[in-house]
Amino acid sequence: MTKRVVVYQLVGHRFLGVNESGDKAMIDGDQPATGPRPMELLLMALGACTAYDVVDIMRKKKQPLARYRVEVEGVRAEAHPKRYTRITVTHIASGPGVTLEALERAVHLSHTKYCSVSASLNAEIATKVVLEPWEGEAEGA
Repeated sequence: MTKRVVVYQLVGHRFLGVNESGDKAMIDGDQPATGPRPMELLLMALGACTAYDVVDIMRKKKQPLARYRVEVEGVRAEAHPKRYTRITVTHIASGPGVTLEALERAVHLSHTKYCSVSASLNAEIATKVVLEPWEGEAEGA
């Protein structure tokens, strides 16, 4: 399968990315910025890719997440091409009946088997998992 996007220069270091469906993303390197920088978009792509997997895996385990976020932090090299040399992905979730074991397994599967963004990166990627206490009502209550 081949995917294609087009990136148009708007002015200076300000670009508009458009996918085949016509969805748009502002990509910015100018000040004041009107969108994320390319390397920030890469971290966002990694976070979204793994989140997609984890949500699906947890739903299949019959432990759907009620609250979930992914925090991604990248350390860049000092010399060009200033790639990410280390990325830490922290999964923070909660929900009625969600177990740490199931969440850790879902994160592991995402990062080692399913997340195509993770597999495409040339960086050491570490993961962390945080299960927050569930303080809401049970689903369907």
